[in-house]
Amino acid sequence: MADKVLTIVVPCYDEQEVLHETSKLLKNIIDDLIEQNKISVNSKILFVNDGSKDKTWEIIEQLQTQEKVFTGIRLSRNFGHQNAVMAGLSRAVWYSDMMITIDADLQDDIQKIYEMVDNFYQGFDIVYGVRNNRDTDTGFKRTTAEAYYWLMTKMGVNLIPDHADYRLMSKRAVEALLEYHEENLFLRGIVPELGFNTTKVYYKRKERFAGESHYPLKKMLSLAINGITSFTIAPIKVILYLGILMVLYGGGALVLLGLTHHMSDYRSLINSLWLLGGIQLITLSIIGTYVGKVFNDVKKRPRFIIEDDTYSDSMKKVR
Repeated sequence: MADKVLTIVVPCYDEQEVLHETSKLLKNIIDDLIEQNKISVNSKILFVNDGSKDKTWEIIEQLQTQEKVFTGIRLSRNFGHQNAVMAGLSRAVWYSDMMITIDADLQDDIQKIYEMVDNFYQGFDIVYGVRNNRDTDTGFKRTTAEAYYWLMTKMGVNLIPDHADYRLMSKRAVEALLEYHEENLFLRGIVPELGFNTTKVYYKRKERFAGESHYPLKKMLSLAINGITSFTIAPIKVILYLGILMVLYGGGALVLLGLTHHMSDYRSLINSLWLLGGIQLITLSIIGTYVGKVFNDVKKRPRFIIEDDTYSDSMKKVR
């Protein structure tokens, strides 16, 4: 078993306050797994610097000089969390048998890495880290999250409830994932589409021990909308059904007004115009979102640009 290489991919954006503690805790996990003869001594921790504005990359460079287990990739600018994850996986897959993605704040339980690795040896290609409670969330966040998963399920999207981006993937699973070339990535929806043999490990999410969350309400809403528009045309169907209802309602209202001799009532006309105008604007926005996603995808621009890659340099030396 000791010949299997594990790479832990850690996307980072302005994580200078947590990086020293994160690196120490993850190194302890790697060392312990090597000692247990479960992974190769060439296993690595790969920090992906996603255009940080603070000293994140400087800290990563310092870590690399201290311990060979630490490596890094620096993106040329901020490309977003999902693209940073893909950038790390795109390099790690060349040299690794299994890869784990986890956020730098370590709110996800790193002790579950042991269980993930055990599941890999049991034949599972994908192991999802799933929260089994939301005690650390506010009531608003908990309610909206549950509503979102319920809505996505109703629209036919295959999501793993309460799973974010904490997962283990085998080499062949990552190779399959990299075949998806859309620009607007929603990994929580793409990974379940891959198939393969999968399982779950459950954990309690912790509070962030330092720094601030990089997922405020605005980003969470953007991610939610991206998930819906990336995997279902249900909103377009809703527009269709709404249009049919409006035609039926409008036709019935005209007949009713004609029968009651209130056709000249300007208030009814103004209300109808406001209603129709609002619905048309919403409709155009939804359609525009889909058209915009197609527009971005057909340009086939790179999802990320790697400026520095010490991970590949490090792995080439041990091969």
